[in-house]
Amino acid sequence: MSKLTTETPFSPECLKTMLYDMMLIRSFEETVEKLFQQGKIHGTMHLCIGQEATAVGACVPLTKEDKITSTHRGHGHSIAKGTKVKGMMAELLGKETGYCKGKGGSMHIADLDVGNLGANGIVAAGLPLGTGAALTSKMKDLGYVVLCFFGDGSTNEGAFHESLNLASIWDLPIVFFCENNLYGMSASIKEMTNIQNIADRGIAYGIPSETIDGNDVLEVVKATEKAVERARNGEGPTLIEAHTYRWRGHSRSDARKYRTREEEKEWRKMRDPIALFKEQLIEESILTETEFMELENKVQVEMDEAVEFAENSKAPSLETLEADIYA
Repeated sequence: MSKLTTETPFSPECLKTMLYDMMLIRSFEETVEKLFQQGKIHGTMHLCIGQEATAVGACVPLTKEDKITSTHRGHGHSIAKGTKVKGMMAELLGKETGYCKGKGGSMHIADLDVGNLGANGIVAAGLPLGTGAALTSKMKDLGYVVLCFFGDGSTNEGAFHESLNLASIWDLPIVFFCENNLYGMSASIKEMTNIQNIADRGIAYGIPSETIDGNDVLEVVKATEKAVERARNGEGPTLIEAHTYRWRGHSRSDARKYRTREEEKEWRKMRDPIALFKEQLIEESILTETEFMELENKVQVEMDEAVEFAENSKAPSLETLEADIYA
């Protein structure tokens, strides 16, 4: 019997679903990248290729009623929380069948039906929003937990420190989940902070904190599960720092001059979260190469259907130009 199924609470089917979700996230990102290059998606986008394990692993312990807040690099978070790729693809193509009726685009996908409170184009803006949602849960005794995704660059913003402080003194049911992909928009995190681990900042607010391998999906699940349980039991917030790596630039206009191509190749070769998890499942006799190919085919079918759905959907009419707009 596999060690993974005896030492973890996950069935083989659950483990394969985690792998599938990671593969679906990568395929979605690669697909929208191609559509952008073809001129079918406008503006810009921030791809999370290479960071699939943080999104999937962090969302596994959450229920449908639990909430997440996301970032400008939020496609993976949305998929991991249960948002469907058809509506996401339609949103990126500016169609009325998108989650925000084609008006939000890449950085503003939200799906309240599955607890996805939305991505955000402003660095660190999801932190106070998530803290507010956690305060609502506590004051109204609603029972849900909030998981707030943010990047390493957010931790130098005032919103980060204010949110952690309030969550700490009020014992709010929230998990602060930092995806530290080692680089901000144009520089290494080493040039932006004078501490070894971002998780150390939780100590100043009396918040339990830890640094984990964000490319090991099961390590992410384990850390997040513990933090979610604390929050659900009324024991307050946790800060998790997950080390990972974005394969692409900060955005589509980023030439990545601040890091070497050798470093990128090393991360792709040695620390690909999908390849690592696939190998682990095969070694434990949970997955075969044939089954992996079947998953690849299933992902491709789902992506083809999403693109077809989006391209065949209507653009928003002029009559709806001012609908759902706050200002």
